[in-house]
Amino acid sequence: MSSTTLSKDYKERIVPELTKKFGYETPMRVPKLEKIVINQGLGAATQDKKLIETSVNELTAITGQKAVPTLSRKDISNFKLRKKMPIGVRVTLRREKMYEFLERLVRVALPRIRDFKGINAKLDGRGNYTLGITEQIIFPEINIDNVPKLQGMNITFVTSAPNDEEGFALLKEFGLPFKKEK
Repeated sequence: MSSTTLSKDYKERIVPELTKKFGYETPMRVPKLEKIVINQGLGAATQDKKLIETSVNELTAITGQKAVPTLSRKDISNFKLRKKMPIGVRVTLRREKMYEFLERLVRVALPRIRDFKGINAKLDGRGNYTLGITEQIIFPEINIDNVPKLQGMNITFVTSAPNDEEGFALLKEFGLPFKKEK
């Protein structure tokens, strides 16, 4: 199943489903997935400069789009941090690359997590969802032998939904494996 089928699935199945569920007057009101932001905070990069380079390469391999280092905004002497030092890596995915990544995340990466029982169903109040992953090796693009250090990452799903209920319904339709409510 290619990514075009996921965007086609959105238009053909998800839009009518959500229109029926929430009673939208027009398909334009149906919330959509606007972007996926993958972010890795690398505090240890202040000591080890190679860490940023490695993480840029890993995120680029995972997403298929060039990752960019994030820079610190101010000096913090307790953390040996200077302004404009690289302290993280991020990628923003939109359109086809976003759907491609989402499909690989749901179908391949998440099922590879040990003892996986689903992801928490806590959205941010505005219909967006952030998923924390503890190890980058769940992605098949990463060769475990070449990984110097296990890194976690945050994956944020930004939707156009006005509230959590509609955002949750949209992400559930896209196939995110949320934990069952008790």
